[in-house]
Amino acid sequence: MRTPYGEVKTPVFMPVGTQATVKAVLPRDLYEIGAQIILSNTYHLHLRPGSEVIKEAGGLHKFMGYDRPILTDSGGYQVFSLATLRKISDEGVEFSSHIDGARHFLTPEEAIRIQNNLGSDIMMAFDECAPHDCGHDYAREAMERTLRWLARCCEETSRGEKPFKQVLFPIVQGGMFADLRVESLEKTLPYVKVGFGIGGLSVGEPKHKMYEILDALYPHYPKEFARYLMGVGSADCLVEGVMRGIDMFDCVLPTRIARNGTAMTRNGKLVIRNAVFKEDYQPIECGCDCYACRNFTRAYIRHLLSVDEILGAMLLSLHNLRFLIRLMEEMRSAVLTDSFMDFYRDFADSFIDF
Repeated sequence: MRTPYGEVKTPVFMPVGTQATVKAVLPRDLYEIGAQIILSNTYHLHLRPGSEVIKEAGGLHKFMGYDRPILTDSGGYQVFSLATLRKISDEGVEFSSHIDGARHFLTPEEAIRIQNNLGSDIMMAFDECAPHDCGHDYAREAMERTLRWLARCCEETSRGEKPFKQVLFPIVQGGMFADLRVESLEKTLPYVKVGFGIGGLSVGEPKHKMYEILDALYPHYPKEFARYLMGVGSADCLVEGVMRGIDMFDCVLPTRIARNGTAMTRNGKLVIRNAVFKEDYQPIECGCDCYACRNFTRAYIRHLLSVDEILGAMLLSLHNLRFLIRLMEEMRSAVLTDSFMDFYRDFADSFIDF
């Protein structure tokens, strides 16, 4: 994909910079680890500092000092997962802020206007993310509302002069029901220009159920559009996702578990905080090219974590992000050389958590 801030080669993992920063990672370090594009969050930036503040700063790229592509989600997922006292109607969602309880009303048009102010390269349409354990009737209602909201998002996107050049990704919904998912995709495609998101997965359902939904969607994908599986970030899910035709992923998982002392490796997770690593002078993962593995040992990073030094979380965050980005680079190479099935089998043989 080509964006105003650069080219994105897929498959790609997008580090999450929820509040205009990837936690514990400097923008210059994002460049070093090969991050092509990051994600920021409309809901959080709308509440603090406010999208008008960011617009006046020249847009999100300038505000946060990051000059590569940025995708912003619409805030829909956060409204349904973080906010309280929600009241959903066709007009939009009234909710109480998780910060101070203040009441807000978010419509599809407002979600687009906020993202216009942020100036991201890719905006996401406002959608209703139904619970994974809801029934067929509820999933259909949420899917149909998402489609009605999509039409309004597109209308708002095309209205008037915009401060930044952006593209809109619609979102496919439909819960855990294959028939609704396929219907949602077919009715969403007329609105797609560059790519689309697949939302409402990785929200508590078993992994095999997510794979079943992706398998159902796969035969219906057009070849020319990017496919973005939202909120997925474990190594096994990335490999299974690419196997099923997914191009883009994002998740807070790698940085969240890093702050808790856990490292991602090709053989599964290492809880570096554990005492077994106190005198372990190996890098986090042998063969890894990240700054942490090139310069420090498990013993040193465990020491940092045990005395609550922020550097420990920073080093593990760098490693985990580089691990996933390198994994995506390997998969891209395998796809381009027509050897992905060999890669898939080798990964399955070595990855303990697979």
